[in-house]
Amino acid sequence: MAARNYRDLIAWKKAFELALAVYAETVCFPQEEKYGITAQLRRACVSIPSNIAEGEGRKSPSIFRHCLSIALGSLKEAETQILLSEALGYIRPDRTTALMAKAAEVGRLINGLSNSLTTH
Repeated sequence: MAARNYRDLIAWKKAFELALAVYAETVCFPQEEKYGITAQLRRACVSIPSNIAEGEGRKSPSIFRHCLSIALGSLKEAETQILLSEALGYIRPDRTTALMAKAAEVGRLINGLSNSLTTH
């Protein structure tokens, strides 16, 4: 692995930025959603860079790939929740577009990172 630390990975950096953007966006969600979609969406987004970091820290390509798979699953969960939040009127369509673009970039980076890991 070329990176010396998970924080050097572009996939981790972009996933971290996505999590920060989601936290900023969900501040204005209705109070009654505090333990509902707000918490669910935030947890899914926190899971993405967390699993990238965990996988890199394990120092095993096969475990890293497994953690990246989990991160990708959390990304898809977050995308679904972003779309649901828009449908419920909690996120403006232009903000949904921006968040989904960030999510798509993170997905491409996770897939690229996963594909770069080879087993011998």
